[in-house]
Amino acid sequence: MNNPFPDPFKLFSAQMYVTAMAIEASAVIGMRMLGMSGLWAVPNSENSRMISEKQVAFAKSSQKAFIAAMSGKTADVVMMEAAKPLRRRTSANHKRLTRLGPKTF
Repeated sequence: MNNPFPDPFKLFSAQMYVTAMAIEASAVIGMRMLGMSGLWAVPNSENSRMISEKQVAFAKSSQKAFIAAMSGKTADVVMMEAAKPLRRRTSANHKRLTRLGPKTF
């Protein structure tokens, strides 16, 4: 039987993972807002992309977390399963938008 109590070090690691995701997401939001105002070089499809990608990421996230929770996994494992699909998107978006950089006039 699984131990019902999470390892505090694994839980801290999961919290740091989610914190990194939040920082990346904030940067992505900033770059997209600059893109909407014409100051960041983003493709024309960026506005629709930022809406459509969330549906897929959140569906995967909730599915993975549900399966982990129903399998009796500890809170740190459920948290990581929920965060991984979301972090994949934020990380990829951050790298992609950072490479594009500010718009030059």
